[in-house]
Order: sequence, then structure tokens, then C-alpha cells
Amino acid sequence: MSSKAASIQAVGDKAASVKDRQAAIVRAAAARRGNIYLRLTATISMAAILHIYIGMRWVWVWAAAYAIAQLFELWLFQALKEAPERALAGWRRWALAIMPAVTSIIFGALALPLFASSQRFAPTLGGMLLAGALLNVIVVNVSLRSATLAAAAPHIVYLLIVPFIGRAANPDAPLANALWFGVLLLIFSVAVAARTLEAALKAEEAAKAEAERRRHEAEEAVAAKSAFVAMISHELRTPISAILAGAARLHSEVPEASSKVHAQLIADAGAMMRTLLNDLLDFSRLEAGRMAVERAPYNLRQALADTLRLWRPEAQKKGLKLRVEGAVGLPRWVSGDSLRLRQVLNNLLSNAIKFTEQGGVTVALAAHRQGEGWTLEIAVTDTGRGIEPEVMPRMFTPFDQLNAEVMRRHGGSGLGLVISRELARLMGGDLSAASEGLGHGATMRFTLRLDEAQAPAAADDVASIVGARVLVVDDHVVNRRAIELVLQTFGVTPVLAESGEQALEILASAVFDAVLMDVYMPGLGGRETTRVLRAEPGLNRGVPVIAVTASSTPKDWEACRAAGMNAHVAKPIDPAQLHAALVEVLPVIPARTVAA
Repeated sequence: MSSKAASIQAVGDKAASVKDRQAAIVRAAAARRGNIYLRLTATISMAAILHIYIGMRWVWVWAAAYAIAQLFELWLFQALKEAPERALAGWRRWALAIMPAVTSIIFGALALPLFASSQRFAPTLGGMLLAGALLNVIVVNVSLRSATLAAAAPHIVYLLIVPFIGRAANPDAPLANALWFGVLLLIFSVAVAARTLEAALKAEEAAKAEAERRRHEAEEAVAAKSAFVAMISHELRTPISAILAGAARLHSEVPEASSKVHAQLIADAGAMMRTLLNDLLDFSRLEAGRMAVERAPYNLRQALADTLRLWRPEAQKKGLKLRVEGAVGLPRWVSGDSLRLRQVLNNLLSNAIKFTEQGGVTVALAAHRQGEGWTLEIAVTDTGRGIEPEVMPRMFTPFDQLNAEVMRRHGGSGLGLVISRELARLMGGDLSAASEGLGHGATMRFTLRLDEAQAPAAADDVASIVGARVLVVDDHVVNRRAIELVLQTFGVTPVLAESGEQALEILASAVFDAVLMDVYMPGLGGRETTRVLRAEPGLNRGVPVIAVTASSTPKDWEACRAAGMNAHVAKPIDPAQLHAALVEVLPVIPARTVAA
């Protein structure tokens, strides 16, 4: 190491040492400040006792002197709290350093006349005063050794004077010489207590530092895991989107029934992969505290009816009856997160039908008025295998499939119920399970909080996306092709761009009705491309931009909206969600024009 580098290192070490010293002074001052009122109360009490029982009227002079010293120290502490740099400079610094010794000198001085007093038990009281004062010094000033020594030194001196006073007051008493042994034993005991307390505090600080280090490592590990999950999800969503889009297009175009069956098999497998991926992503977001629920008006009865309608064919395929009770008593328009409500209900219905071989599934609905909103209760009861009492506590354990038979027969990630319960709690409710044991079925009870909402005004016009020109911007050819297949089924004319730079060139030469913009691309990303588009005058400066991303968290969407994007859809592309997003951002076309 060069001399210059060594000099810089030495200066840095000195600055760090000064900073640590100042921090120790502040901590010690804070400890003494918190103890001032206790010391003042003890001083006044002792003065009153000595005045009343021994007649020591002059003790009030001692109490006044000690109170003045304490109040001056309190003023120094207040200045240190308000302006540490100023208080630790000049005469204030020296005052802070000597005040522990000054207060100890004044307080311990009372012990000397007590030892010299002929009053019975007065010397005992003097010894108790010095012993208590020493212990208080050790406890209060232990964080700063210099303050401990300064405050303890006067009391130690007083203790060493005590044998002389005792010998002078009782020259013929044989036990007077024994005071030396008692004094030295007390000083030694206090010193050991001080070292022990200091070691304990250092061990506590080390433990706190270790705990903080481990917490930091754990946070870094969670962040690394989240980044890894996000990266893997982004890579997996690309082929899943292609599988789903290709299977849907194949199913609609091939005439042979056998080919349609094969296409449907591919679509079902892709949908299963998408469900597993979504479960992993939702669990990762919940674990990181990044999951949020929306509050928007929706038709509760319609949302529940649509969800139940999707599962009727599945129940009929297994010969099960799907019953619904209490739907007529539900409010119609409410405010909440319909997507998350359907997600939880879909999971409960999926499990109920999956684990039921005969009988049926009953969905009991009830809404209870609470203030200006509602508490919705959904009980999904099946006649399936039931749940063993010993595995009931593990129902909401991540990745737990309860037993090997369940995993072998039904598969799954073991995350559905965990995610559903956390979503229920985010929506102001909860999710619980109940079963009387094997062979008696099970009941999943789902509650959530809903606000009251008004039905939206009916629109005279309807939106149509047929014939719209949409620019698809994605760096991955599979994604571009998959979105193109989906858009073609809507009657939309897609134009493809493989980068943000190419997209800006295309947008500068032709008018588009909307842009589907991948968020994460090499070079110019989706958000940056949108900012450039909005900032420069051109044919498509105000064109609606829909973010297409695998990371559809509220934080990511806020960043997209801040960049000028109008809506977002998640990968792998769900045709229904993509259609809804296009309808939302495209201009409304009068119904007569659409009919023509």
C-alpha cells in the first residue's frame, strides 16, 4: 500500500473512531437523561427522611445543590439532542465529560456525615447510599467507560475514607478495622458487576449485529429468488403463449374431429402449465408482500354465475351435481376485486370436484350487511373423501399435498389453498376448512369484504375492434407470432416489430389504432419506447399503448402508467383479457356502424 493510500486510510479510520465516540457519548447521555427524574425523586425523599427522623435540616442545602447540578446536566442533554455537533464542541463537551463526576461528588458527600453521626443506623444508611449510588452509576453509564469511571471515582474515594471516619468515631471498636475488608469487597463486587454487565451488553450488540446481518442476507436471498422467479416466468410465458395460441388456432381451423381432439389436448396442457406458473408467481408476490387487490365496481351475481357456469361441464363429466344456494339474496353491484374473487372460487370448485367421485358439490352464498358494505360468505361443500384430522393443520402449508396418493392422482403445486387464503385476507376476509373426517366430505368457507357500488350508466355505443390496425412490439419471435394468431381471430390486422427502435420507425410512417408493447426488451425497452413516442410529435403520439409483460404487479403497472401506457395484459396472453384490453382503449364505434 502506498504512503498516500495509507494516509487516506488512517484519516478514514480516525474519522470513524471519532464518529463512534460521539455516538457512544450520545447513548450515555440519553441513558443518564432518562434516569434524572428518578435520581431527583430519590434525593428529595432522602432529604425529607433525614430531616424528619434525624433532624438534619442542612440536608436541604445538599438536595438543592444536587438538584441544580442535575438540571444543568439536563440542559446539556437537551442541547445535545437538538444539535449534537454543536454540543460536542467547546466548553459543552468538557461540561458533559465532568458532570458525571460533579453529580457523584455532591450526591456521595452525604455519606460522610452519616458515617460520622452518632445516630443509630446512620452509618448503615450511609453505606447503603454509596452502594446504591455505585450500582446506579454502573447501570446507567455502562455504554461509555469514561463516564463510568468519572461517575464512580468519587464514590470509591468516599468508600476509602469511610474506615478512617469509622475508626475516629469508634477508636475502641474492634470491628472498625473490618470496615476496610467490607469496603474493598464492595468495590471489587461492583467492578466485577460492571465488567459482567459490559460483557453482556457487548454480547447483546454482537447478537443484534449478527441478527441484522442474517436479516440482510435473508432479504437479499428473497430478492434474488424473486428476480430468479421473474426471469424464469418471463422465459416460460413465451412458449406457453405460443402453445395456447397455436392450439386455439389449430382447433378452429382443422376440420377433422381427431385433430380437434389433439389440439384440445395441447390447449389443456398449456392451460395447466399456465395455472402452475401463475400459482408460483402469486405465491412469490405474496411472500414478498407485493400482492395487492383492486377496488372496482362489478356485478357480483354475474361474476359468480359466470364462474359457476365454467365448472358445470366439469361436474357433469364426473356425474356430479353442482348446486347453488342463496344467490337471490346477494347484492348485485359491489366494489372489490372480481378477478381475485373468481380466482379463489375457481380454486375451491376445482378442489371440490377433483376430490369428489360421487354425489355433488354445493355452493352456499350469503351476504351480510355491515355498515356501508357487505360481508360475502361462500361455503363450498363436497361429498368427497374428506380430510383426516391429523392433516387438517397442514391444509394451508405451501407445497404440501397432504399425502403421496393425492400428488400421484391429482398433481398440482400445493399452493392453491395457500394463495387463496392470503387473497381472502387481502380482501378483508378469510378462508377456513372443516371436515368430519374421511368419507364425510369437506367444507371450505370463504369470506370477504365488499363495498356497495352503483350500476354503471348504460352505454348507447359498443366498441368494435374488427379491422383495427395494431402494432405488436416484442423482441421474441415466438411471442410476436403467438399474439399475431390471437389478434387475427379478432379480425384485427397486426403489424410486427422486433424492437423499440423498429417500432418507432414504423409508428413514424403509418397510423395505428393501438400498440401492444413488450415491457422488457434489449436496447430500448417498452417503457422507454413509450416515453419517446409520447414526447415527440408524430402520427401516433396519442395512440393507446397496452403493456404486455410477464411481471404484472401493481408496482410494475404504476411504472408503465407513469411512462404513458394506457392498459396492460399479462403473459401468457389470455385471449379474453387481450380482447377486453383492446376494447377498453380503442375508440367507441357506434353500434349502427358495427352492424353495417
